[in-house]
Amino acid sequence: MPTQNPYEQYQKNKILTATPAEVTLMLYEGAIKFCNMAIMAIEQNDMEKAHTNIRKTQRIIEEFRNTLDRKYPVAEDFDKIYVYVLRRLFEANIKKDKETLEEVNMHLRSLRDTWKEVMRKCNKA
Repeated sequence: MPTQNPYEQYQKNKILTATPAEVTLMLYEGAIKFCNMAIMAIEQNDMEKAHTNIRKTQRIIEEFRNTLDRKYPVAEDFDKIYVYVLRRLFEANIKKDKETLEEVNMHLRSLRDTWKEVMRKCNKA
């Protein structure tokens, strides 16, 4: 039986033992990471890598949209943000536009930071 990389095992355990809130935070972090990787790929003129990482970012945002709990009015607000971000990612992918990706990353960081604040406040309650 092949031995597993300790880092891979740690990452797997981290995900398996995470709360739903922590998984959401990890997904925001992943979207930011992939968006950064797409920006770097454009800077290096590696359009295939840029495309791959933009698509990874899009899939995370699509998952956020698909899992919104629509019984809460705030879900519609988040949906509008996610639709906007997806549209900008689509535009960035077509044009391979670094500035558009930087704008998307700004929105993703804002969403992540908001989520962290929600988590912090819920832990105090």
